[in-house]
Amino acid sequence: MYKWLAKDLSWKAFSVLLAVVIWLTVHNNLNESPAAPHRDNTYSDLPVTPVFLLRGASAKIDPAAVTITVSGPREVMSVLQENEICPQVNLSGVESGHDLRRSVEVAVPAGITVVGVDPPEVTVTVSSPVSKPQEKTNE
Repeated sequence: MYKWLAKDLSWKAFSVLLAVVIWLTVHNNLNESPAAPHRDNTYSDLPVTPVFLLRGASAKIDPAAVTITVSGPREVMSVLQENEICPQVNLSGVESGHDLRRSVEVAVPAGITVVGVDPPEVTVTVSSPVSKPQEKTNE
């Protein structure tokens, strides 16, 4: 009854081994295929930089640092450096103000997409430049 199982046993073992090798090859190629070409990286404690701040003015940003999550092609993400990600707050047209809520904008290299910013907004206090009063002279 079990003669069919024992007959050509070496060919059957070879067939099973070949099937396992083919399955492992396909499985490994699927994990690295274009179906999953992107990778996410998260960078913490990146300092927020004020941009378009009036000359001589100063800005206090709270919180001063944010966490950024970016996504991109694996080959680009593997060489991406933290200093290439620039969180910024646009202060154009702001002369002075307290407790201003501003969105954090993120400058990233080409091919990179910003997935998330935590927190997405910061509080900004802008102090206008201090000008010295002119002294009057009596002549």
